[in-house]
Amino acid sequence: MTSIGHLERHEPIGIFDSGIGGLSILRALRTQLPQEDFVYIADNAHAPYGERSDDYVIARSRAIVQRLRGEHSIKLLVIACNTATAAAIDLLRAEHPDLPVVGVEPALKPAAAISRTGRVGVMATRGTLASARFCALQAGICAQAPTRFVLQACDGLADAIERGDQPAVQALCASYTQAMAPFGAQAGQIDTLVLGCTHYPFAQHELTALLGPQVRIIEPGPAVALQTQRLLQAAGQINTEGAGSVRLLSTGAIALRATGCQVSPQRPC
Repeated sequence: MTSIGHLERHEPIGIFDSGIGGLSILRALRTQLPQEDFVYIADNAHAPYGERSDDYVIARSRAIVQRLRGEHSIKLLVIACNTATAAAIDLLRAEHPDLPVVGVEPALKPAAAISRTGRVGVMATRGTLASARFCALQAGICAQAPTRFVLQACDGLADAIERGDQPAVQALCASYTQAMAPFGAQAGQIDTLVLGCTHYPFAQHELTALLGPQVRIIEPGPAVALQTQRLLQAAGQINTEGAGSVRLLSTGAIALRATGCQVSPQRPC
């Protein structure tokens, strides 16, 4: 007889984002948990989340979680979007107390710990930077260490990455980093850059070319993957059999040009 625990171990992990950004999180999850199955929903028909109201993002998050639970019986949820995490994670945890939920937030604490100049840049969506969750995170870190955070709302960057518009990505990265300057390893310069949107790791090549190797760039994927592993281990739900699989879905028919992946359209939710 197959035990309930055995069945739970073989259920997939659900992930969602407004588009391709969460694939940077999926990449880290696959590296950390290669035998797990994943179902990824790109809500591209309702993107970008970072320029939507909290109520809108909450409604979309609820609808997608209902789909992931009802049709795919997920054992854990990863909200692979900073904006959706800030707006909806507390509500989703309250509405689904039996479902472990992992969110994404800008890696301010690790950045403050490794910065030698005490100046950390944060590139994020306007919605993330304006959220109460981000403000509380920043205030808590500043109370513990004399770090100065230079915040930059990057309107249009996630959308340009989503569309695979490389000229626009390069131009926006140049404009936003110039607005945050100076970058470098000297006193008074920003020596660490936090990517506060899961889309932005797909522009890391452009950012490194602009800022140089002396500026450390931090993305959230590895930390999210480690937290997911910890929760699964604590619940005894780590999958130790098989090669793992990924199912990519979207709320509209799109090609994930920035990553070379293809997604299958699903019925609207």
